Amino acid sequence: MRLKTSESFRRLLIERPSASPEELVEAIIDCAEAGVRILNLSLSLATMSPNQEPHLVQALDYAAAHGTLVVAAAGNQGTVGGSAITRHPWVIPVVACDWAGRPLAVSNLGASIARRGLMAPGDAITSLGSSGQSLTGGGTSAATPFVTGTLALLLSIFPDANVAEAKSATTRADVRRAAIVPPVLDAWSAYQTMLKRRRSWSHA
Repeated sequence: MRLKTSESFRRLLIERPSASPEELVEAIIDCAEAGVRILNLSLSLATMSPNQEPHLVQALDYAAAHGTLVVAAAGNQGTVGGSAITRHPWVIPVVACDWAGRPLAVSNLGASIARRGLMAPGDAITSLGSSGQSLTGGGTSAATPFVTGTLALLLSIFPDANVAEAKSATTRADVRRAAIVPPVLDAWSAYQTMLKRRRSWSHA
């Protein structure tokens, strides 16, 4: 299915800001120290040198140690592979799919993305721009908030749960995964999993 992008959304993509690896590392650490429970990463990184990657991995380790779950867009280069972000075991990579559950051609795929990630709707998604105007577009940055929002709702409904529990329920560990394509997000299944766990613990 062809990715549908409005003119206003296309301009936004062209003018989107990017982050240096140093800025991203600092932002992740700041969010973890501030007590953020879920961090949504939909961004464009400036070129990263090999000696910068360990610092990013350390920042993601820091987020994991502080209970800050990271949900990250898999990227829109249409390649097979991964990055320091999508390969990290604490990160949930998100692939964009159409409304039939098929990955969009622009979405990056890969073994680590399939193993720990999810697919979510990313075709012709209408949202709000920074000025309140409607924007319709797609890609992995449009898909990622579906996963982030599901996790936030679970933690709101089950305030005594920790982020690792919500992550486990949402990433559908019981579902068989293809080699490079993750399963589709199932928010209702995640809720049912959390509910069953709570009921079993209350009767233990």
